[in-house]
Amino acid sequence: MYTSHEDIGYDFEDDPKDKKTLKPHPNIDSGWAWMVVLSSFFVHILIMGSQMALGVLNVEWLEEFHQSRGLTAWVSSLSMGITLIVGPFIGLFINTCGCRRTAIIGGLVNSLGWVLSAYAANVHYLFITFGVTAGFGSGMAYLPAVVMVGRYFQKRRALAQGLSTTGTGFGTFLMTVLLKYLCAEYGWRNAMFIQGAVSLNLCVCGALMRPLSPGKDSNDGGGKDPQVVPAQSPGSKSSGQLDGAEEKGGGPRNEETLGDLPAQAGQEKAGHGQNMGAFRVLKTASQLTRRVKKGFRAWYSGYFGAASLFTNRMFVAFVFWALFAYSSFVVPFIHLPEIVNLYNLSEQNDVFPLTSIIAIVHIFAKVILGVVADLPCISVWNVFLMANFTLVLSIFILPLVHTYAGLAVICALIGFSSGYFSLMPVVTEDLVGIEHLANAYGIIICANGISALLGPPFAGWIYDITEKYDFSFYICGLLYMVGILFLLIQPCIQIIEQSRKKYMDGTRV
Repeated sequence: MYTSHEDIGYDFEDDPKDKKTLKPHPNIDSGWAWMVVLSSFFVHILIMGSQMALGVLNVEWLEEFHQSRGLTAWVSSLSMGITLIVGPFIGLFINTCGCRRTAIIGGLVNSLGWVLSAYAANVHYLFITFGVTAGFGSGMAYLPAVVMVGRYFQKRRALAQGLSTTGTGFGTFLMTVLLKYLCAEYGWRNAMFIQGAVSLNLCVCGALMRPLSPGKDSNDGGGKDPQVVPAQSPGSKSSGQLDGAEEKGGGPRNEETLGDLPAQAGQEKAGHGQNMGAFRVLKTASQLTRRVKKGFRAWYSGYFGAASLFTNRMFVAFVFWALFAYSSFVVPFIHLPEIVNLYNLSEQNDVFPLTSIIAIVHIFAKVILGVVADLPCISVWNVFLMANFTLVLSIFILPLVHTYAGLAVICALIGFSSGYFSLMPVVTEDLVGIEHLANAYGIIICANGISALLGPPFAGWIYDITEKYDFSFYICGLLYMVGILFLLIQPCIQIIEQSRKKYMDGTRV
């Protein structure tokens, strides 16, 4: 989705001629492309899976720091929100450094955030170390994982994205079990320290994001240093003068000149070395400056020059939907472990956590909904909307159920209906076209990030006021329904406007 000197391959921003040259690439839809899917799969496990399992740590933080639920929930929300909100800005790193380097740096920053959080003295410390630092590192590793899958796949992009994003479900299940075990055995501080070490595997995932072989981007002579012609150097000129003097002069002078030749050759060689070293430094600085300028230009024109996207009212409605939708999926993950404690269902939940039920069903739902949406007789939009309606219905029913079996059924519905996340790139492409998909999807995940940032603290504050989570889910469900209505109303308005335009054209004729 983002252009880069390093990651040259299938790109939405490339010219049509470049696309034609990249189609026969042997790694497109095959070969190393599946290693990129595997890398993206593990990135989703380590980042999105860990974030969805933060409810375990949220309980520990409440007991440790004795702060309000609304304030404590900001830690998880900051981490989730910043991971997505920084998406458009991470594009600048991708354009400048490439996906591989960006993901590796992101893995280091994410790991640093986990380790520093192990020494937190209060919740406000966690805002910086875990919410901001770990969240920013997660964003740097997460976006390249999505971008590289898009670059390596053309025909099977939906399948590849669906398979890679199932890592979120696997990660939620695995990380929930892992964090609960680590917290029980070593305490939450040591658990975060260990998780920081585990997060270093993001660097390995980043290393697997091998860029496609370069095309026409290499205009610098294949990256080789230009050869300096010896005849143009001062030493060569003096040598030519010496030869002339040798022919004209006598024997003793010739011997003196010949005696000075080794010293002059040494000076000439040292001069050449200095010239070449200075030339290489200047060339590197020039290439870096050109790369930064090119990356910033592509980033700026892609996001701030994308005003035409907002003339598409259907896309604007989709952005409003994204603002409300993601919190309805995130809030249960953050607050469900505490809801279980309030309902005195801890023993049953310890046997098989409800968040793990959401995660397991979520894994299969992404693949199933992706396969169904690819059928020629079924509209992607219909599948997308039906999944959204099922999710909002589950959110409304959740506060009414107080038994483990009932909550397990509702969690299964939430996990299945939330599988529509794998359809979001496809739906976005239908709205804006493939040439604007990169910019549009960056805006959509940014809206999701705002939703994830504000949703859990809002639910916590509602609990602090009412001492119930019921109203939190009802309000989230109502806002979610408003977003869905935006998606439904806009096509109706477009149909009415098209009919009116046809009618006006008919009356003029």
